[in-house]
Amino acid sequence: MCTCLEVDSAVKSFKEKTVLSDVYLCCRPGDIIALFGHNGCGKSTLLNIIFGTLKGDRSFIRINGKVIKGAAFRTGLVAYLPQHDFIPSYLTVTQAVELYIPKEQRNQFLGDRFLFKARHNRIAHLSGGELRYLEIKLILYSKAPYILLDEPFNGLSPIAAEEIRMHIAESARTRGIILTDHNFREVHKIVNRIFLLDECYLKEIHEKEELISYGYYRPI
Repeated sequence: MCTCLEVDSAVKSFKEKTVLSDVYLCCRPGDIIALFGHNGCGKSTLLNIIFGTLKGDRSFIRINGKVIKGAAFRTGLVAYLPQHDFIPSYLTVTQAVELYIPKEQRNQFLGDRFLFKARHNRIAHLSGGELRYLEIKLILYSKAPYILLDEPFNGLSPIAAEEIRMHIAESARTRGIILTDHNFREVHKIVNRIFLLDECYLKEIHEKEELISYGYYRPI
């Protein structure tokens, strides 16, 4: 039995436009997989199909060898960071942490140098980068063995991005992570596998030079 998350034969169209065609992807514990592709190519669509918030025209989701017949998020085996904000804006940072994080982990979570000073601030008063940092950490602290991160580095300062890379690498010791991003130079530092979604198909990239024609990588 494969200890992995698999999406198999994923097909999705919106009206006359096909964005996914027979896509297969397997993520194992220890993987940090990067999905590249231009805006609108279907990266977020694929993550939503895996998570279960969007139904593919055809798709099969298997987790540890078992076909998931309903939405994968209902199993608790997959956690997802969407591009949009998901924490209620009226909460304070501490209240959000109390909502999502077990009591025994809260002090450690809020002891973070980026979050401690903002712990009494309302979510509505955080900067975009502060909120993104908080949301990523909340997702990474979940118990799910597979994590989906949609544009996690968007809006983060270079220092915060470095901290998040460390958290992602630590989480991947025991879990599988799939992330999308447009910033190759940020992402390639931590990933061990890279895929390109182009013209509906998913292609594994083995050499970074393969990304030159797509605008993700420029040789120095």
